[in-house]
Amino acid sequence: MSAIRALPDLLINQIAAGEVVERPAAALKELLENALDAHATQIDIDVAGGGIKRIRVADNGAGIERDDLPLAVARHATSKITSVVDLEAIATLGFRGEALASIAAVSRVAIASRAAGRPHAWRIEVEGGSVGAVAPAALASGTTVTVEELYFNTPARRKFLRTEATEWAHCDEAFRRIALAHDAVAFTLTHNGRALQRLQAAGRRTRVEALLGDPFLRHAMIVDADAGEVKLTGLAVRPAYAAGGPAAQYVFVNGRFVRDRMLAHALREAYRDVLHHERQPVYALWLTLDPRRVDVNVHPQKTEVRFRDAGAIHQFVRHAVERALAATAAEQPAVSAAERLGIAAAHLPPRVPQTREHVGAVASFGALPAAESLAHETQRAMALDTNEPAGFYRRLFGERAEAPPPALPDEDAHPLGFALAQLHGVYILAQNRGGLILVDMHAAHERIVYERLKAAFDGRVPVQPLLVPATFAAEALEVAAVNEHREALDALGFDVSPLGPATLAVRGIPAPLRDADAAALARAVLHDIREFGGSRALDARRDELLATMACHAAVRANRNLTVAEMNALLREMQATERAGQCNHGRPTWYQLTLQDLDRLFMRGR
Repeated sequence: MSAIRALPDLLINQIAAGEVVERPAAALKELLENALDAHATQIDIDVAGGGIKRIRVADNGAGIERDDLPLAVARHATSKITSVVDLEAIATLGFRGEALASIAAVSRVAIASRAAGRPHAWRIEVEGGSVGAVAPAALASGTTVTVEELYFNTPARRKFLRTEATEWAHCDEAFRRIALAHDAVAFTLTHNGRALQRLQAAGRRTRVEALLGDPFLRHAMIVDADAGEVKLTGLAVRPAYAAGGPAAQYVFVNGRFVRDRMLAHALREAYRDVLHHERQPVYALWLTLDPRRVDVNVHPQKTEVRFRDAGAIHQFVRHAVERALAATAAEQPAVSAAERLGIAAAHLPPRVPQTREHVGAVASFGALPAAESLAHETQRAMALDTNEPAGFYRRLFGERAEAPPPALPDEDAHPLGFALAQLHGVYILAQNRGGLILVDMHAAHERIVYERLKAAFDGRVPVQPLLVPATFAAEALEVAAVNEHREALDALGFDVSPLGPATLAVRGIPAPLRDADAAALARAVLHDIREFGGSRALDARRDELLATMACHAAVRANRNLTVAEMNALLREMQATERAGQCNHGRPTWYQLTLQDLDRLFMRGR
C-alpha cells in the first residue's frame, strides 16, 4: 500500500464537483442561488447545448468587490456565514463556499462583477482550476458568471452526461424550482438563442400560472395555515385532477426547494383518504419557519433538510393540506366532465365493474361480538335521509310515488341540484343551474358512510384471535417497537408479543382483516410505528379498516331509488367532507355544463 498523502487542491475540487455539480442543472442551480443571495431583482439566464456548452447567469445584485474575486473561486470561502452560530440558523440559499470552486475545477469560468457604489467592474477567469489575474471589465451593475465546456478536462465524467435534450430538461426544471420559490424576482430564460421565459415579478399566482399552467391553478385548492412561527401556503390540486404518472410536486422550505421524506409522507397522508392508489398528488407549497428549526447542512446539493421537531411539522403540514382538501360537495368547485376528459383522459383510472350485491352484506360484521356497536353504527350510517337517520333503506322496495323534480330556486342553495332520474341503477342524473350533474351513487354513499364511521369510531378495533400464532424473525428495533407502542397495537386490533430477542409472535389481528397475512400485516404496522410514531400508524390503519367496512355498507349498483331518495343523497353529499371522492380516490360526481352540452350538439355553429 502506498503512503498516505494530502491531495492537491485541484483534485479535491474535481472530486467535490462530482457531488456538487453532478450535471449542468446543478451548476445552474448554484449560480442562481448565488444571484438570489446577492439580493438580485432581475436574473437573466442563457443556456446553450443543454448547459454542457454554456451557462451564463447575469444579475443586478450587490456585486463582488475586486479583491474578493479570487476568493469567490476558492474552496470554502464565503460571505454568508462566519461562525457555528450562523451555521445553526442559515438564512441564505448558499453557505458552503464550494460551488464556484467545484464548477471552476471542471470547466472554463469567467466572472465579471461591479460592486454596488463602485465606479468600475472587474473580471476574473478560471480554466480547469487555474485562476487568472483580475482585470478590468465593462459591466453596468451586478454580476455575470459564464460557465463553458463543463467537464472538458474530465472526459470520464463527461461521458456520463445524457443527451443535450435530457440535460436541458433538467436545467429547465432547476430554473422552474428557483423561479417558483422567488416570485418577487424577475427572470428571463434563453436556450440555444431562443427566448423561452420572461417572468415578471408579479406575485405568486401569476408565477404559478406561468410555470405550472392555468389548469394547475384552476384545479387547485388554496392552502393557508399559520401556527405562529410556522406557516404553510400554496396550492394542492384536487384529487380528481391528480396525475397518473410523475407529478408536479414542489415543496419549498424558507425559499429552498427540498425533497424530504417526512414532508412527502405528510402530504401522502393528507391525500390518502381522497386519492386513487394509482394516482399521484400534485401541489406547490411554501413552508416558512425559523431557520433555527431546520438544518439545511445535510448534503452538498442542499435539497435535503432535517427539522428540529419533525413530528410537529409533519402534523402541521398534513392537517393544513387535509383541511384544504376536505371540502364538502357544496364547497368544492364543480368538476367538469368534458374538461376532465379533455385534459387528462390518459390518466383516468379504469372503470371497476360494480357488483350487484344486496346492502345487507354489512350484516356479516354482526358475527363479531366485539364489533356489534361498530356494525350498528355502520348500518346507521347507511341512511341518506337527513330527517330520518335510521332505516332509510327499508323503504327501498316499498311503494314509491314518483314526483317531478322541483323547480330550481332563485338563489341556488344546492350546488348539486335536484335529481332527474337514475341511469342503469348506477348513476344519478341531476340538474343544477350550471347544467347536468352525474353522480356515482355507490361511490358517493361510500364516502358518506366512511365519514360517519370515522366520527362514530370509539377508538378500538376488535381483535380476531389466531388459532395458531404467526411468528416471524424481527429486528431489535421491531421488538422494541412492540414493547414501546403496545397500546397503539392493541387499539389497532393486534395482539403481538416477543418470543425472544429476534422473534415476534402475532396472536391476533384486526377482525375485519381476518383473512390477511398476519405476519406481513403486523410487520407493516410496526414499520409505520417505527417511522412515524404510534398515533399516526393508528390513524392510518384505523381508516383503512373503516374504509373496508364503508365499501361493504354503501348502497350497491342496480338499486332503484326514488327521486326523493336521490335528492337525499345529494343533500348528504353537500354536507359531507371530501364528498368529491370515494374512499378509493375515485371521483363521485361530475358536471356537464350547458356549454359542454351545446358543444356536443354543435349548437350555435
